[in-house]
Amino acid sequence: MWTVVYIAPSVGVAERVQKLLSDEGLLVTLKTVEVHEDGRGSIEVRVPGGEAEEAHEILSEHLGKI
Repeated sequence: MWTVVYIAPSVGVAERVQKLLSDEGLLVTLKTVEVHEDGRGSIEVRVPGGEAEEAHEILSEHLGKI
């Protein structure tokens, strides 16, 4: 089962988070909840449930750098 670890405010931010987590060896998917023409909206960044804790740790380390 996939677990949401981050809700990005734009496609660009979601893709950066996806790359960060993927580069650390995690499986990552993006699920669009709502996106407007300007690219802003809500995009869920999801990882397998067993990797959620590790994903949160990685995101905490890089918070503000994304």
